[in-house]
Amino acid sequence: MPRFFCPAPLRTGDVLDLPAGAARHVQVLRLQPGDAITLFNHGPGWEGANPGGEFDARVTLMGRSQVQVEIGAHLGVEREAQRAVHLAVGMPANERMDWLVEKAAELGVASIQPLMTERSVLRLAAERATKKVDHWQSVAIAACEQCGGNRVPVVHAVKTLAQWLAGLNLSDASAPKALLLSLREGTQALRSVDVSGSGALFLSGPEGGLSASEESAAVNAGFAPVTLGPRVLRSETAALTALALLA
Repeated sequence: MPRFFCPAPLRTGDVLDLPAGAARHVQVLRLQPGDAITLFNHGPGWEGANPGGEFDARVTLMGRSQVQVEIGAHLGVEREAQRAVHLAVGMPANERMDWLVEKAAELGVASIQPLMTERSVLRLAAERATKKVDHWQSVAIAACEQCGGNRVPVVHAVKTLAQWLAGLNLSDASAPKALLLSLREGTQALRSVDVSGSGALFLSGPEGGLSASEESAAVNAGFAPVTLGPRVLRSETAALTALALLA
């Protein structure tokens, strides 16, 4: 059954117009009045008062640009990762960031923080950065619609690594365990790290990794260096491998 993210209050028995993005998707699929769909609303733009899970719904009207649906039963199903894992990544170039966002959403990432670092090829600022983040958020929504996830990860605004580190407070008892992907000697294997409790915050660099000074800044901010093993992985592969191990 087709699934759509609908950032609006959902209540059984209500009739509502789908937002533009979901309405376009319904029209592309050529659904007709009477067809059944599934709606969910936990994600960017509507993270507040909602019951989670998902809702049955049925198309009641198909206009030129308007799609109206009637909300049916609430289903308390959740298909999320066992623990919250947040990714902070030096943005890979070309289409690799799109791929990373899509696969991370499928794996159940809690949030994604795009970072510009010393070795970043992709440089974004102002309106171009905003458009890219909006695009990546749409990629995450589409991935959740496809994979059955009911909680869309937030893609945060692009920041430099220094800006982002300056805004963290990892000394709080409720803060996630902060881990830094590193090729340093003596780093701990990620598989052996206990991330039970408040989850994990995983930081990895772009192509070529973080510089020595950036790694030191992260360690000074409270990150523990970890390794994925002796092989050198692509930046997007490393982030997704860590997510799969941590979640």
